[in-house]
Amino acid sequence: MESIKLHNIDLTIMIVYAVLIIAYGLYHAKRKDSEEYFLAGRNMIWPIVGISLFAANISSSTLVGLASSAYQTDTHVYNYEWLAAIVLVFFAIFFLPFYLKSRVYTMPEFLERRYDSRSRYYFSCITIIGNVLIDTAAGLYVGNIVLQLLFPGLDSWIIIVILAFAAAAYTIPGGLNSVIQTEVIQAILLVIGSIILTWFAFDKVGGWSGMISGLDAKAAAGEFADKGVHNAEEILSLVRPSSDEFMPWYGLLLGAPILGFYFWANNQFMVQRVLGAKNLNHGRWGALFAGLLKIPVLFIMVIPGTLAIMLYADTDITNLNYLTAGGEVCKNLIDCPNATYPILLFDLLPTGLLGLVLAGLLAAMMSSVSATFNSASTLITMDFVKKFRPKMTSQGLVRAGQISTLVLVILASLWATQIDKVSDSLFEYLQLVLSFICPPIAAAFILGLFWKRANASGSIVSLSIGFVLAIIMLVSNVLAKQAASAGVEPSSFVAFLDGIHFLMMTFYIFIICTVINIIVSLATAPPPADKVRDYTWSKSMIAEETEELSVLPWYQNYRYLAVGLLIITAIVVGFFW
Repeated sequence: MESIKLHNIDLTIMIVYAVLIIAYGLYHAKRKDSEEYFLAGRNMIWPIVGISLFAANISSSTLVGLASSAYQTDTHVYNYEWLAAIVLVFFAIFFLPFYLKSRVYTMPEFLERRYDSRSRYYFSCITIIGNVLIDTAAGLYVGNIVLQLLFPGLDSWIIIVILAFAAAAYTIPGGLNSVIQTEVIQAILLVIGSIILTWFAFDKVGGWSGMISGLDAKAAAGEFADKGVHNAEEILSLVRPSSDEFMPWYGLLLGAPILGFYFWANNQFMVQRVLGAKNLNHGRWGALFAGLLKIPVLFIMVIPGTLAIMLYADTDITNLNYLTAGGEVCKNLIDCPNATYPILLFDLLPTGLLGLVLAGLLAAMMSSVSATFNSASTLITMDFVKKFRPKMTSQGLVRAGQISTLVLVILASLWATQIDKVSDSLFEYLQLVLSFICPPIAAAFILGLFWKRANASGSIVSLSIGFVLAIIMLVSNVLAKQAASAGVEPSSFVAFLDGIHFLMMTFYIFIICTVINIIVSLATAPPPADKVRDYTWSKSMIAEETEELSVLPWYQNYRYLAVGLLIITAIVVGFFW
């Protein structure tokens, strides 16, 4: 493959688009008070909530990660996408009413309402760290992948710093409303661009039948033997055997739902958009709309990575000067799978359209990065600054959030240069880090909502032990990689831990934390009545809700909408089972 050079038309489109999107974000800035700055005035209608949720999730990092995994025949990465629809139904039914009724700014704040301040501060710290390690750094990393192909002579750290400060340009002054308004534009452009790219890719391989026959031929030649797949049907299957390294069936059943629950129901980065909803109905409709938007992701964002197997499996990409984590030039795409999506763009899209889609991809990266900046600054301001400075004015809190964002820009830029050293696959990196930090938090939220006896002591003890387990797993993972790089055998303990699939580790840590929470709660005093009455689900709520929904037409009743979403999900998953 020849080196990539952008036409002046494409470059002009990218520059103009970047300027316009920053201007658009600044135009929609809301910073009159802390509620406007951090939650967009709590006035978002359901289409904006839904598209914003979808855009925050299907950001540039997820887009690149999905194609990368699919290129490695891990098409079942789509399981994370359709599971989101199931989790969002659960979220809309049980969790969202409590979140909106309490009028909290942050998820740690809600945890304090149910337990105490210790749980709040723990969760807030973990979330801030997670925002830097996962969402923000991954977004910057994706921008670096794209621009490194265009400007191979430019150091990665320079690219990352430029992108980080471009994202902060409208986040710092504008707050959540600027973030959400720009996300809607990015989501629409990304979906349109993905559809067009998929069309060109299918056209080049001869359509669906051409893809099937091409995959079958490569499988017959033994090219996928190391992945344990033998034909196109197995490559496209969403349920894989227990020997699968990426997502065995038991990991899909036990571990993946926990990751999904944390990401969609507890993660400040995502839930903050729903907290800004106009009312409960708009919040619920928006959440279900986001779940519906996740279903087509298989066809327009995952399968293009699968098509790349036939388009570029034997292609020499040395001339692209794309570097591996070790600083060597990639010779083929299998050595640098994270470059799959950018190469699809550069190779298939015509001049003009390429510039527009690239602009959308980079702007989506900036949008997702700006969203994490905003959510993390919300946590720092409302969970720490406001606690220690309770008399600070609303404008003072906004200023604290802006300063926090600037600090996060620097930290995320530093970490983004290290991602390649942690994992070869971007999506694997995202799920790996999540699998260590989310189980204790998911256990605390679920027990707190459905078990009235869960108390503050049970929560903080389980969260603390879960944190220790996460550190042990993270260290063992790093030691195992270091041993593999050095060509030596790791210690037996490290080898044992590294041999446990990360999705099963998610499940084990979740169970351990749940059991510890139960034991400690039963061994200590029951929680105060106000902690239970206002923040614990009860069956009586079903009857109350039924009466409230009876005055709405069926198409506004979220229960009917939720059932429809579940049926659509079941049809798609069943077809690719």
